[in-house]
Amino acid sequence: MSSFRNPIIGGFHPDPSVCRVGDDYFLVTSSFEYFPGVPIFHSRDLVNWKQIGHALTRESQLPLSNCDASSGIWAPTIRHHDGTFYVVTTNMSGDGNFFVSTQYPYGDWSEPIWFDEDGWDPSLFFEDDGTAILSRSGHTRDDEGRVHEGIVQYKIDMANGEKLSEPRVVWEGSGSFGAEAPHLYKIGDWYYLMVAEGATHIGHLETIARSRDAFGAFEACPHNPILTQRHRLLDRILASAHADLVQARDGSWWAVFLGIRNFSGPVHPKHHLGRETFLAPVSWTEDGWPIVNNGKPIQSQMPAPSWELKPFDDEPARDDFNGEDFDLRWTWLRNPRLIEYSMSERKSWLRLRSSGVGLDKKASPTWIGRRQQHTDCAVATQLDFAPQNDDEAGITIYATRNYHVDLGVRRNENGREIFVRRTASRWTSFAAAQPLRDGLVTLHIEADPWNYNLYFSQDDEEKQFLAQIETTFLSTEICGSFTGVFLALYAVSPQKTPADFAYFEYSIGEERD
Repeated sequence: MSSFRNPIIGGFHPDPSVCRVGDDYFLVTSSFEYFPGVPIFHSRDLVNWKQIGHALTRESQLPLSNCDASSGIWAPTIRHHDGTFYVVTTNMSGDGNFFVSTQYPYGDWSEPIWFDEDGWDPSLFFEDDGTAILSRSGHTRDDEGRVHEGIVQYKIDMANGEKLSEPRVVWEGSGSFGAEAPHLYKIGDWYYLMVAEGATHIGHLETIARSRDAFGAFEACPHNPILTQRHRLLDRILASAHADLVQARDGSWWAVFLGIRNFSGPVHPKHHLGRETFLAPVSWTEDGWPIVNNGKPIQSQMPAPSWELKPFDDEPARDDFNGEDFDLRWTWLRNPRLIEYSMSERKSWLRLRSSGVGLDKKASPTWIGRRQQHTDCAVATQLDFAPQNDDEAGITIYATRNYHVDLGVRRNENGREIFVRRTASRWTSFAAAQPLRDGLVTLHIEADPWNYNLYFSQDDEEKQFLAQIETTFLSTEICGSFTGVFLALYAVSPQKTPADFAYFEYSIGEERD
């Protein structure tokens, strides 16, 4: 029997939501403080995915000014109805909840339609007659001012975002805490309401309830939770929940959900790649309740679907910066000043010309990165940089503005030097620093599940070791973030000295179960 490998989308791709249109599947994930927002993926088999764009590509859609770590865009949901795709989400650093739409998911999406509602994790459901129901996490107040917490629902006008019914709590969850990430489905004669509970860490779990009416009363599934790894701390995969269901063309059901990969052991599990997107089959009991993966633990290797898998061509490992547009895998911190990034000013080089914003600021530094998606990988870039006083440029292993490791070039009183610097909250230390000759320098990072090894080389000489940093230093459990590690090119230059990068190469090692 053939198999597939979890996660199906590695690295920082949390809170997945999926829909099927004919033979095609479309999936979105959270993006938090990063721009563009809400990456969109396409698949023909649920296993192999290719990024096709972002739902939020303009500052008018995604204002992120002074957005702090783990704020910004939370938990989008994608749905398709009557020829139109909708993505509904929350900007936790902006004006709250909104949706965008398009008839062509490979292109641009509409300007946001905002709706005047608190809460987070909104989701859409369309009745057969076109009635739209919005579900969200949060609370409401009754006429006497009493607060009711749980999953809130109401009918919504998709033309303008206005409420067409009074919001009310329809389910408080199964008895754990923090019911969130609701999704409403109609399957047969039942409405199913599926939610995540227990917070998004090792106590995470997925539960479900059903009713004959979209607004309840909902009865809880007798074998909740339908998905969790909360009692399996010896396993590699933990924290699985925040799921979305999809029915394949052959009638089978599947769940996409987030999980983490732990390489730190069971006593104090830690993860640094962020919450990733996983896949598992869903079966149904005789009395109509879903079971994810037959109630078995989620594994790195899982039996593949019965249909033919249709992989995409491998993405190129090397970006030579010779195109007109940036590869979709590149992203920026908050709303970038694109004038600081050029692939044309020096042909086939990426030129960064910084305004001087440091990596620890809530403004947008001159920083362009891609997610680390594999525990075992190697990164290399060649840098041409003649720093003046207070200038620096290089590559950063970046978790948040308060936690990152920088492999950079700067100038001291004796000339150029190469350095490795750790930043932890307000504390910085240098793991390595040594003189550097003039000319081009190649920066190397080699990663495994436990360590980052940092090197440099010049001319045709062998690369020289600089420092080793434990991956747990950038783990979510240390940094306190909802995101994962990025590998980013950066420049900090009050003098606006250009930092030129010849290429960025990301090569993949063999993943470990």
